[in-house]
Amino acid sequence: MNRINPETTVGELVAQQPARSRVFESLKIDYCCGGKLPLVQACANRGLDTGTVIGLLEQVNGESADVVDADAMSLTDLADHIVHAHHDFLREELPRLDAITERVYRVHGEREPRLKQVREAFCELKDEMLSHMGKEEHVLFPMIRKMEQTGKAQSCCGGTLAHPIRQMEAEHAQSGDQLAVMSAATDGYTPPQWACNTYRAMLDGLANLERDMHQHVHKENNVLFPKALALESKLTGAVAGGSDAGCCCGG
Repeated sequence: MNRINPETTVGELVAQQPARSRVFESLKIDYCCGGKLPLVQACANRGLDTGTVIGLLEQVNGESADVVDADAMSLTDLADHIVHAHHDFLREELPRLDAITERVYRVHGEREPRLKQVREAFCELKDEMLSHMGKEEHVLFPMIRKMEQTGKAQSCCGGTLAHPIRQMEAEHAQSGDQLAVMSAATDGYTPPQWACNTYRAMLDGLANLERDMHQHVHKENNVLFPKALALESKLTGAVAGGSDAGCCCGG
């Protein structure tokens, strides 16, 4: 077996073998929004020995049943998977967590002031993701599907896919910031000894939300978007003027 190159980005390592995400999750290494960092730098940022981390990664064999090999999918299938597996999850879970974070903050906020940070960060994340998913489903993903299916590059207000993709990545980073606030304000989603069952249920839900968001953003930032840009580059290089005139603004 070839040794893992420490200069390989963490996003590439998970794209190659999705089950490696479990190792990064356990070590608190960001492989989604921070997926473009080389492994050696990501380890240094966390104060971890790169060789030890490589050893843990190389112990990962095969794929867990619930981990999808996004890199093996077509662009169309991956976009569809993201919508059904992650967007649908968020549309179901965000309203539930909205109610429960509001209740826990209202009842326990005086005893644990950091719940105000949790509530505010969650509300920002919820509002951002609902808008974000709409833009992906109605603008970016249809452009990617059409490009793959027709073999023609698509334009957004006269530009390429690069601009909407940069915007989506910037919004992913904002969501990552909100997740970090919630994790820090709850000591890594650890319930205090006095926490009631509703409090514990909130923390469990937020931890599950963070895990799903990490997988969600990884599949977009490190697999779907780079592959879509690579295909666009190939098509525009092969056929001059082969872009359809479309507009992400609906004009």
